[in-house]
This record gives sequence, C-alpha cells and structure tokens, in this order.
Amino acid sequence: MKSRLGNATSDLGTGVANLLQAPAALLLITGTLIGLNFPLGKIAGEAGVSPLIWAMLISLGATLVLLPILLATRMLALPPPRVLRYTGISAVVSFVTPNLLLFTVIPHTGAGYAGLMFALSPVFTLLFASLLGMKVPGRLGRFGIAVGLAGASLVSLTRGFDSNGPGIGWLLAAMAIPITLAAGNVYRTLDWPKGVSPNVLAFWGHAFSSALFLTLLLMTRGTVPLNEIAPAAGAALAQVLVAGMTFPAFFRLQQKGGPVLLSQIGYVAAAVGLIGATVFLGERYSAMTWLGAGVIVVGIGITIAAQRIDR
Repeated sequence: MKSRLGNATSDLGTGVANLLQAPAALLLITGTLIGLNFPLGKIAGEAGVSPLIWAMLISLGATLVLLPILLATRMLALPPPRVLRYTGISAVVSFVTPNLLLFTVIPHTGAGYAGLMFALSPVFTLLFASLLGMKVPGRLGRFGIAVGLAGASLVSLTRGFDSNGPGIGWLLAAMAIPITLAAGNVYRTLDWPKGVSPNVLAFWGHAFSSALFLTLLLMTRGTVPLNEIAPAAGAALAQVLVAGMTFPAFFRLQQKGGPVLLSQIGYVAAAVGLIGATVFLGERYSAMTWLGAGVIVVGIGITIAAQRIDR
C-alpha cells in the first residue's frame, strides 16, 4: 500500500513538473513574472530610483539567483567565445535596451500603459520571423496574435486620447520597446548555441548586462549610488526575486516554444501589469481600457489553444 502511494505521489510530482515545463505553462509563468516588473518599476520611480539602477538590479538579481544553481549542478564555467558573443548581443538587444526604455517611460506613461507595450512585441516578432523565413504559427495562432493586437491597440488608443495621458514623445519612446524585444526574440533563436543549457545562457546574459549597466553608471555618474534603492528596499527585494525566477523560465520557453510563442508573454505581462498597477498603485483606467485588456486575455486563450493543436 505504501509502495503504491509512493509511486502515485512520484507520478503526480513528475506530471506536475512536466506540465510546468510545457510551452503553454512557461508562457503563462514567464508573462506573469514579467508583468510584476511594471508596478515594481513604478514604485522605484516614485521613490527616486534612477531607471539605470533599477534595470541593473533586474540583471543583477537574475545573476545572483542563478549562480548557486549553476554551482550546485556543476555547470558554472567560463563560456567559449561562441557563447560569449551570443550572450553579449542578446544582453544588449533583449535586456539592456528594453529595460532602460521601460523604466524611463513608466513615470510618464504609467506602469499599466508601459506594460501594454509588451503586448505589441508578438506582432513585430511575427513580422521579423516571417521576413527571415522562420517557422511561424498556423492560422489559429496568427488569429490569436491579431486578437491580442486588437486589445492592445484599444488600450493604447484610450490612453493616447486621454487628456491626462502621456505626451506623444513618450508614447513614441514606449513604442520602441516592442521593436527591440522582437529583434531580441528572433536573434536568440537564430543564433542559439547548440547543446547549451538555458540556465547557462540566462546567467551569462545577465552577468554581461550587469557589467554593462555598471559601466554605464560609472561613465555617467562616476559612482554606483546604491543608496538610491533604500527608499524602495522592499520593492527592490521583490524585484530581485522576480528576476531570478523569470529568466530561467524565459530561456526555457525560448528553447521550447520559439520566438513567436515567446513573444506572446507580452500579452500575459500586459494584463498582469494593468491589474497590478490598479490593485497596488491605485492607477485608474477607463471602461474601454479594461475592455481592451479583456480582448488581450481572449487572444492569450486562442494562442494557448493554437499551441496545443500545433504540437
């Protein structure tokens, strides 16, 4: 009896682990974690933390959380030039540039709106992937992307025409976020080093990002003013933990799902960011904005259904 119970428990644990490794589950997990960045970034901005320091904190957090994992699994070693090149390019395109843009525009556009810019990355990723002849979703998957885009467009329009909304310059700056994200999504798939673990790529990518952020701080400010983080210490700790959980799942989703599916974490992140900004930060949005968010959720559902059919 005990043996059967033990086997059943083991089988259940294996089943749950396999489920969490499925592309659809990784999509929801990664998108939810990224969505938490937006309200946390807004808290940091209101506390006076510079965008550069907060962006560095994300990469540093991912590096610190992944370091003991690589040590425990004996996977920490100086990477070959091929991996260094890959992690360097992906760090600049995928993490450094989008994060600097994100935390720069959040104080001006709001955390919810900035998060919604992530919802536009699937469209640009699909475009870039198609132009490069990469595998793209079928008809249902493309329909899901279109529905998500319709929802994101509705939210963007309702915010853009709000008399209290951000200026056109900040809206255009926010639009650069999905373009850089899409470029990174496609590059990471095209140039992925064969046989290299997602955790290794995540670690070295964010180690490189941390070093680059540190260099930028020293060049622009002559110091690393970590004391700026003190007023937002609780949010900073939460941000480190969120970053540490995000990027192992992010790179695994990249490996298993490809660039177009990965890009749709933007839809999940947009919805989570909007809800988080409302619940935790007191941001208020119109009924039309929430309708757009609902359309985004429908797009997510269609995307997941399409992914299951295409398997």
